[in-house]
Amino acid sequence: MANSSEPSSSLSFTSSSHISNGSTGQAVPSSSTPEPRSNLEIISLNRLSANLEKLLTDCGSDSDYNYSDAEVVVEGISVGIHRCILASRSKFFSDLFRDSKGCVDKDGRPKYIMSEMLPYGNVGYDAFLVFLSYVYTGKVKSSPPEVSTCVDGSCPHDACRPAINFAVELTYASSIFQVPELVSLFQRRLFNFVDKALAEDVIPILTVAFHCQLKHVLSRCIDRVARSNLDSISLEKELPFEVAQNVKSVRTNSQEDDEHTVESEISLRERRIKSIHKALDCDDVELVKMILDESNITLDEACALHYVVLYCDQKVAKEVLDLNQADVNLRNSQGYTVLHVAAMRKEPSIIVSLLSKGACALDITVDGQTAVSICRRLTRPKDYNLKVQQGKETNKDRMCIDVLEREIKRNPMIGNISVYSSVMADDLHMKLLYLENRVALARLLFPSEAKLAMEIAQAETTSQYPGLLASKGSNGNLREMDLNETPLVQKKRMLSRMEALTKTVDTGRRYFPHCSEVLDKFMEDDLEDLFDLETGTSEEQEIKKTRFVELKEDVQRAFNKDKAELHGSLSSSMHSPTITHRAKNKSRKYS
Repeated sequence: MANSSEPSSSLSFTSSSHISNGSTGQAVPSSSTPEPRSNLEIISLNRLSANLEKLLTDCGSDSDYNYSDAEVVVEGISVGIHRCILASRSKFFSDLFRDSKGCVDKDGRPKYIMSEMLPYGNVGYDAFLVFLSYVYTGKVKSSPPEVSTCVDGSCPHDACRPAINFAVELTYASSIFQVPELVSLFQRRLFNFVDKALAEDVIPILTVAFHCQLKHVLSRCIDRVARSNLDSISLEKELPFEVAQNVKSVRTNSQEDDEHTVESEISLRERRIKSIHKALDCDDVELVKMILDESNITLDEACALHYVVLYCDQKVAKEVLDLNQADVNLRNSQGYTVLHVAAMRKEPSIIVSLLSKGACALDITVDGQTAVSICRRLTRPKDYNLKVQQGKETNKDRMCIDVLEREIKRNPMIGNISVYSSVMADDLHMKLLYLENRVALARLLFPSEAKLAMEIAQAETTSQYPGLLASKGSNGNLREMDLNETPLVQKKRMLSRMEALTKTVDTGRRYFPHCSEVLDKFMEDDLEDLFDLETGTSEEQEIKKTRFVELKEDVQRAFNKDKAELHGSLSSSMHSPTITHRAKNKSRKYS
């Protein structure tokens, strides 16, 4: 039953202070003091609202109370409707039912397809049910959280994309189906989103405001987008032409005129960039290469990777990536890397291609979002938790999040430490401390293998950072920090060290995955406590020694398992005498 505190319809009914006698059918006075007329009306309206709501909740195909006389198919799902109710509440449906019978289904009932009723845009299944609920009951149901929130646990859901999209769908349905009081209600909701949302998330609000002629919302959105750093390409690709021109006009009026010579240079550069984008729109990578050869514009200057990842076919995106002429970690004017943009598109194959080309999964936006958090804020719980049937395609939203999370888990210390906030310096120290401790632990347990991995990564030749284990004497050659070192030099040295240690850890994970898994779990433990084997009471020392022995045994078992798998793999692949001879030589070299 709908909550009585929610907005109700403006319908009113005449009620009586007399109550009907159920046995005689005659009106008899109430034995108690009559309630005020307004209270009886409220009770009657609430009861009527609840009864009409049953028409929606009990209209399933297998229900004994399915009295619907037509159906609307939304996103492949049939929704039973009662034409008399919709026609009385909506002029759109009144005209539709009078002028068109729709296609007739097997039961002889008219069937209407949602996509065919809409001139543009989209109204989803869940939004249509909320709309119908108001039409039937006169009360606005709260938005279902599974479609109006995102799966980011830290998001307040006051301006994330699923919340905006759901409000946009309800506004659009209310406008197209001509229920003005609902349009007014949802228009106020859209107003609340405009200043809170990211500039790119204002685009759907701006679009629906334009199509539904919501002048006040439209004006506010144009001003918001004009003040943002959204580039002209995004405006042209994602907004109706008239709206994009209005935004550009507001921007022009707010900026000072430049010198004509500068304008001409910018104009020439922009024309060349646009020619690259047009070639990408035509899926013509060969033409792109010709433009690059004949002009001094590079793929990075044109933000070509950002463009192709967001707007073009995934095959074209892979072809441009394979040119290896662009920086996969380049940031555009909004501070987004190519992977951030790919996360907005939510196409798994593009994300995997970028990661394989070296895109960093830990790069953050100006407001502190990573690619996976962008994906999460764009994904509804309904889509993320969708159960995949055997033999069916996996949901792309879930797949994108899983791929990015696995990449971070595979190598949690990767990342270009671009300083966008005051806490990044501390973050750099913490990441480096983690790597130093992890490599020091590997050297303690498996000195020969760790030494080999560090030689491959050239970690021994980089300046070292004194970590936790170094202070305990397990890696005595780590030098103390130079207090006279400038911050710039110190940061450069730390980044160099981090790169080498990251490569060391990657080498271990690649060739000794079981051992690395044990180390990963152990790194979550209290390192300092475990390596102070001689501190604490005798019982505490005994417990720590036991834990240390167990750790060493676990790692040794994992190492033996890795070595056995590696040996088995090599044995199965060595069919020719030449390969066997090379393998023996390599074995002698590292023995």
